[in-house]
Order: sequence, then structure tokens, then C-alpha cells
Amino acid sequence: MAATVRRQRPRRLACWTLLAILLADLLALSDTLAVMSVDLGSESMKVAIVKPGVPMEIVLNKESRRKTPVTVTLKENERFFGDSAASMAIKNPKATLRYFQNLLGKQVDNPHVALYRARFPEHELNFDPQRQTVHFKISPQLQFSLEEVLGMVLNYSRSLAEDFAEQPIKDAVITVPAFFNQAERRAVLQAARMAGLKVLQLINDNTATALSYGVFRRKDINTTAQNVMFYDMGSGSTVCTIVTYQTVKTKEAGMQPQLQIRGVGFDRTLGGLEMELRLREHLAGLFNEQQRKGGRAKDVRENPRAMAKLLREANRLKTVLSANADHMAQIEGLMDDIDFKAKVTRAEFEELCADLFERVPGPVQQALQSAEMNLDEIEQVILVGGATRVPKVQEVLLKAVGKEELGKNINADEAAAMGAVYQAAALSKAFKVKPFVIRDAVVYPILVEFTREVEEEPGVRSLKHNKRVLFSRMGPYPQRKVITFNRYSHDFNFHINYGDLGFLGPEDLRVFGSQNLTTVKLKGVGDSFKKYPDYESKGIKAHFNLDESGVLSLDRVESVFETLVEDSPEEESTLTKLGNTISSLFGGGTTADTKENGTDAVQEEEEGPAEGGRDEPAEQVEAEVPVEGSPQPPPTEPKGDAAPEGEKPSEKDNGGKSEAQMPSEKEDLGPKGAPPSEEEKKQKPARKQRMVEEIGVELVVLDLADLPEDELARSVQKLEDWTLRDLEKQEREKAANSLEAFIFETQDKLYQPEYQEVSTEKEREEIAGKLSAASTWLEDEGFAATTVMLKDKLAELKKLCLGMFFRVEERKKWPERLSALDNLLNHSSIFLKGARLLPEMDQIFTEVEMTTLEKVINETWSWKNATVAEQAKLPATEKPVLLSKDIEAKMMALDREVQYLLNKAKFAKPRPRPKDKNGTRTEPPVNASANNQEEKVIPPAGQAEDAKPISEPEKVETGSETADTETLELGGPEAEPEQEEQPTGQRRPLKNDEL
Repeated sequence: MAATVRRQRPRRLACWTLLAILLADLLALSDTLAVMSVDLGSESMKVAIVKPGVPMEIVLNKESRRKTPVTVTLKENERFFGDSAASMAIKNPKATLRYFQNLLGKQVDNPHVALYRARFPEHELNFDPQRQTVHFKISPQLQFSLEEVLGMVLNYSRSLAEDFAEQPIKDAVITVPAFFNQAERRAVLQAARMAGLKVLQLINDNTATALSYGVFRRKDINTTAQNVMFYDMGSGSTVCTIVTYQTVKTKEAGMQPQLQIRGVGFDRTLGGLEMELRLREHLAGLFNEQQRKGGRAKDVRENPRAMAKLLREANRLKTVLSANADHMAQIEGLMDDIDFKAKVTRAEFEELCADLFERVPGPVQQALQSAEMNLDEIEQVILVGGATRVPKVQEVLLKAVGKEELGKNINADEAAAMGAVYQAAALSKAFKVKPFVIRDAVVYPILVEFTREVEEEPGVRSLKHNKRVLFSRMGPYPQRKVITFNRYSHDFNFHINYGDLGFLGPEDLRVFGSQNLTTVKLKGVGDSFKKYPDYESKGIKAHFNLDESGVLSLDRVESVFETLVEDSPEEESTLTKLGNTISSLFGGGTTADTKENGTDAVQEEEEGPAEGGRDEPAEQVEAEVPVEGSPQPPPTEPKGDAAPEGEKPSEKDNGGKSEAQMPSEKEDLGPKGAPPSEEEKKQKPARKQRMVEEIGVELVVLDLADLPEDELARSVQKLEDWTLRDLEKQEREKAANSLEAFIFETQDKLYQPEYQEVSTEKEREEIAGKLSAASTWLEDEGFAATTVMLKDKLAELKKLCLGMFFRVEERKKWPERLSALDNLLNHSSIFLKGARLLPEMDQIFTEVEMTTLEKVINETWSWKNATVAEQAKLPATEKPVLLSKDIEAKMMALDREVQYLLNKAKFAKPRPRPKDKNGTRTEPPVNASANNQEEKVIPPAGQAEDAKPISEPEKVETGSETADTETLELGGPEAEPEQEEQPTGQRRPLKNDEL
């Protein structure tokens, strides 16, 4: 009985757990009314939002532009972002940080660190001995890590989205390059955490682009696979992706479109920035040559400001040369007030970048190799990214792919942002979007390595190194996997490393960094065996998760034991069966996730047959859990207790609690499906009882250590302090601008006739003196004034001018308000006269109502005439007695009385009119009611007046004509009898039973 209680406890909590989850979802829904996406490029970023009523919109920045430079300028007491920071790069290049994404997740000996120093020598990169990384040093007081700088950029993007959406936003999807490894992805997540963003997913920019392309072409996707190549050359890198589109059958929504990443190729340093740097170097050489001819030998490369100007001009020149054969580069005051002017042709530009153009086909070949496809299988090649606008790039790429033309039917700048925000809406709980299944691909394989003793010969033991592939290259993710260690009964260690990276070149391997991810040290394995000595060990199971962001994590490690226990038939009570039924209704079985975008994995505890351990059955990698919504059918669960050889039954682990495996329903039935007898129940086979013991885990990160929690908290606080400082600065600037604007506007108003009319000469002189003193104070001491001082000064001046402004405003409102009051009085008087002229039979208003309206009209006329006469006697410089608010109050009171009578007339029913003796009406209106009490129909005895059936129409013959008439009487104590109007002389008698 004890075993039954333990088994039923989780089932009894199933209903409460479901209710708690639903309640949590409802509470979370109130804070997720808008979501955003950030397409984080090397040079610029695009921000998009989705909110109720605004489906997928690109956010405009403060300059009303759709893309914002990823640039930050940091000074002692202020900072600038976007276009403001880009302009500050000319004035203060050392304090302006840009193109720093390539340094994320890199240690100090990485080639990209040396490359950044060569490109931007004005920046000082200091060494962080704790993490072996670099950080920016602008001054001794201003030192920032790369995650902090990126966190500032993300926080700024969030502020832009919130201003555009007019509501707070926390949930975001951020794009990252597909070639980012684990360390780089974790660095982006930490930066987002510093910015206060809740990252729904780190989506690869190539996947976001493919999603945007597929979403807007959903009708063109069918069961036939379509292979599309996206060639994305941005500012800092190039990525080529092969995507397969087709419709697949999902469990939740039937046939839905799906995109699958089949192949990926990339070049980390091939992009528009390298072209601009080549142009900058060329322009610097031309300027130095001009200087030498003029007798000056100063090198422009030693001047950071001049080099920043040349880089900006090179950016403009590259864009212009994409559409023109030549262009004149010119910069005013490049260095020492010397102007620079030189002509550059497209041929010269292509010659400078000749080696770069030779690298254009490289990512295409990598993508084809990883996808194991050829160019004939590619239906279309689509260009993405700003650098693909260079004509030579398109020429070389077109020759490499062998197509007739390149596809340009996608927004090269905004496609990734739109795809990411669609994914954000799909992941958010506040929106419902059409399902689109995503099957992203693992670029870098991950494996598990461990060493154990083996006995090759009797008495001879040696160590054997084993490798098991955990996530293979180009395998789909997100997914979960379980690896089982079957030959360990004591504490041991294993290692998580990258797999075969032979597809990377030597230089790419140096840039990649450490190929070792984590060392996992297990503690408590031996204790778990001592705790369950009579149980059979089913191995040590390590549960891994490669989530939607492509970040690997070790969820838990468990030691699993099993034993056989006898099952008595008395244990299955009625209450237990009822609990089983309820738990199955409320999620006792495996249920598919409701998210329809295909990014969530299936149930954590599901395990499949062994995959990586067929040659070595001692340690097994259990089959990968398929992506939610994927077309693969779920694995078939075994019917009985024992699984076939080489497979593992699916199991549910309950963290140290025992769970008995119940026999299948087929075993509970006797021959021909009859219930088993008492003897058969006694002979019921024993069932398996499983015990799960959590194992302690110690992780040693080998690639790049994350920021410790205390340092992360300090970084979060540092960014919050900067944000508060920026808000205070904006508030102070707003107060200063308001004060300055008020001074200038009021000084101008003092000379306007309408203000001179309502003020005395003495009053104007006093105001002018105060304004002049405030202007002088603002110029001399305003730079050091606080926000409170500026607001107090403005309040003092407004109080001084309040009376004059009030008199002018009242005089401006008088004509309009008095005209409206006169119109209302005239219309009310006409309405009252018309109401009194109604005949007594048609009168719908009482005498009290009309008298009340007449009283209000007379009182309003009297007040208006008296107040206007009194105001005419007062000088214009005195406080007026005729106030616009009083006029509005009188109008409201009068309008309320009129509206009451109008509403009564609108819903009033006309009274029935009497008829003459011949049965005709004196004034026969259409459908009028008869008022003859003598002809009132009396219902039969015992029948209620208000329950009157409708009789059949009766034919009445008059002369040679026959008239079909139908009479309908409305019953009730207050209803008068009604009947259809008959032609004169053709009236028929009414019967008592006719209604």
C-alpha cells in the first residue's frame, strides 16, 4: 500500500500543477503586450516590434531612420548612441566604440583582437586577467567590458522600441551570426541580461532571413522541396545558407510550411568594412602624396580624427561607386585645415579589393559541401546584406553559381529583422501567428569524451579513451539528448568538446578559439550505489539540452536503479483508478507543446534507443528528441515491461522518488478480453520499480568563463546608473530649453497689441525686467544650474505673467463661446415654442417639464445680459467677470434640459386617435390605432387578455369585391385595440374570439 501512495502522489498533484501553470501564463500575459527584435549587425542594427494593432513594423530612431549605427560614444558624464555617436567619431574617435562585435567571446591571443587593434589603433584594449579577455579603456575612470558596451547598445534599442510602441517592452529576439560558437552566444546573452531584456531566442540571422522570405511566400510552399540559397554579405562577414522549403504534417496543426537549414558556409572577415578600409588606405596614400608635393611630410595615418574622416568618406565613396564609374572624393579640412580632393574610379576600387572578390565563392562551396548538394539542385540564389550591392560582388557570385540571374526580391537590409520579430510574436504568449516550422542546423558538432579502464587480456587493465557524438554537424536543433554511462560505480569525470572541425581552415581555427567546452565532475555516484545495494543499476544518465538559442547546457545527471516488486491486486483501489483517470485527463500522458513555430523540444524525460554506442554498448547516447512540430513520427513505445534488445524504454524520472512501471492493459485482461480471475490476479507477474538519485555536478568551463554573479550584478548596476544619468541629463536639457523658449516668447508678446491692451505700462516693465534678468542668469550661470533650479525659475516667471496671459486667453475665447451660447438659447426657445403648440392629444411633455425648460432659458438669458453688461464697464486690465468656464457651465445646464426632452420625444409612442361613426378616421395616418371603446374586443371567458392567438384572415364580401383582412389586437391592461385600416364603406364586424 505504501508503494501505491508514493506512485499516486504526483498524479494527484497533476491537476493543481496545471492550474498553477495556467495562472502563471495569465499573469505573464499582462506584461507581454509587445515584443521586439534586434537585428544586430556589425555596422548598424534594425529594430522591429509587434504590438496589438501594429503587426511587424520597423522602428524609426530619433532621426526618423530605419537603421541605427551600432556606435557608442562614452564621456565622463554623458554618452551618445546611433547617429549622434557616429558624428562624434570625427571629434572624439578614442571615445567612440564601433565594430566591436567580433571581439565578443574572444581571448586576448585571438587573431581578431590583433586585427581590431590594427584597424582602429586609437582604441586602448586592456587585458582582463580573470577571464583572459580584453576590455576598452577610455580613461582611468571609464573602463568597459565588451558585454557592457553591447548591453548599452541593446538597452538603447529597447528605448527606441518602447518610444515607438508607447509601452514598456521586455521580451526580445536577437539575431546573431550563424558562425557564433558557444562562448560568443553566451556573451550576447549576458549583454542582454545587463540591458534588462528577456531573450526569447538568439536566432541566427540567416535563419531569420529565411523565415521572413518564407512567411511572405507561404502560398508558394508545397510538398515539393524547394532549395533556395541566401548569400548574405554584410559589413563585417559573409554567410551563405541553403534552405529547403516544403510543407510537412505536424501533430498540432496538420500540414504546415517548414524551412530546414541544409548547409552553411561563411567567411568571418569578408564584408563591406574591409572594402572601406582598403579605400581609406588608398585615400590616405593620395593625401600623403599631395602633402609631399607641397613640401609637408606629415603622415595622415597618425591623426585619428583625419582617419575617421577618411573612413566616413570611404563609406560614401563605396556606395556611390556601386552606381557610377567614377567619383570625386573630397573632405574639407582633413588635417591642419588642408582640404582633400581626389578622383577615384570603379576600376581602381575593384583592383584594391581584387583578393576580396576572389573569396566571394568560398562560402558557396562550403554551404554546398555541408548540405551534400550541387548547384543544379538550387532553384534560386537570393542576395541579402548591404555589401551585395557592389557590382563586382554580384558579377563574381553570378559566375560562381552559374545561374541566369540573382534574386533581389527581398529587402536586403530588413529581412532578418522582420523574420526575427515574426519569431518573437510566435514565441510570445500575447500573440497568435500562423505556424511556420523551423529546423535550424548545428554548425559546430559537439561530442562527449571520457576515459575508463578496460581489461583487454586477463589480468591486464588499461585506459581506453572514448568519444560519443552528442550533436552532429548540420543536425537539427533545439533538441535534448541523454547519454548513459553503464560501467561506472564511483565518481568520475567526462569532457564536453567540439567535434571534428576539419571544415575550418587554419586561420579560422585560430579565430575559433578553444575547442574544449566543459569538464564535468560527478560527485555522489558511489553513494548512490551504496544507498540502493539491492537494486539493479541502469546506468548514470546525463541529460543535455541544446536550446533554441543554440546554447548547450547540462540539465542534470541521475543515477537510475530498478528492481522487481510484487504487485498485489488489492492495491488498485477505486480511488486509485479514479486518480489515474483524472491525471490522464490533466496531462498525465505526454502532450505536445502548444507552440507552433517548431522551436520547442519535446518532453524532457523522453529517451529513445541508443545511437552513438552501438559499437560500445557500455556507454550509450540515447536517440535525439525530435524538434517539436517536425515531420518525423514519434518513437513507438514498447507494450510490455521488457524492451527489445538494443533499445531503452521511455521512462519518467521523478527526482529520487520511486515509480513503479504498471503492466499494460493487455496483461490485465484474461482470455478473449475477459476480466482475470482471482487466481490469475495472484499469478500476476512482478512489476519494475525505478529509483532515481540526483548526482552532484561540478562544471569547469574551458572555452570562456562567464562573468561571476557579483561582477554581473556590478555591471548591471553600472548600466542602470548610466541610464539614470542620461535621463537626468535629458530632463535638465528639457527644463533649460523650456525656460529659454518661455523667455524669448514672452519678450516678443509684450510688444503685441493684444497683450498691451490687457496690461499696464508698469506691469509690462516689471515683466520685461524679470525676463531680462532670467536670460542673463541663464547665459552666465545656467550651465551649472540643476534641473530643480531651472524649473523653479520657469515657475516664477510663469506666475508673474499668469494674469496677463489669462486675460488674453479669455478675450480670445469670448466670441466663440458667446456665439455658441446665443445659438443654443435661440434653438432652445424655438423648441419650447414648438412643444407648446402641440395639440393636447399629441402632447408628450408635461407642463412641469416645459416650465422647467422655460425657467432655465430665462435665467440663462438674464445671466448673459447682466454679465456682459458688467464686463463692458470694467477696464481691460482688470480681472474679467465674464469667464469662459462659466459660459460653458450655463451651456451644459441648458443643453441637459433640452436633451432630456428630446430623448423623451424620441422614444415616445403616439396616442391612438378616435374614429367617426362610419368607421373612418378623421385624419387617417398609416397604421393608426382605433380608439373606439365600444368596439373593444372582449376575450372569451377564462382567457387572459395578454394571451391572444392570431386568427386566420376572414374574407368579407362587399358587392362584387372580396377583401382579405387580418386583425391583430395587442392585449394588456394599457393597450388599446388596434386593427388594420379598412377602406371607407368596407368595414366588417369584429368577433369575440378574433384577436
